[in-house]
Amino acid sequence: MQATQVKQFLEEKLPGAVVEVEGEGCNFQLNLISDELAALGPVKRQQQVYSHLNPWIADGSIHAVTMKFYSQSAWAERA
Repeated sequence: MQATQVKQFLEEKLPGAVVEVEGEGCNFQLNLISDELAALGPVKRQQQVYSHLNPWIADGSIHAVTMKFYSQSAWAERA
């Protein structure tokens, strides 16, 4: 699995979110930039993302995922 596939897939499933993906094979690090996701609690944020990735996790295409969530303003301040 390629990082570009994960990025495109999640950006389609999470409207308004910008997804930065690092990694390859089956291990990925995600930076999710979305005011909507950032406003949720930590568990709810992860549930939103995992709900879309679960089929790939179940079939072994994705083994490990780490996630960081940013609001638009927090991401802009970071850069």
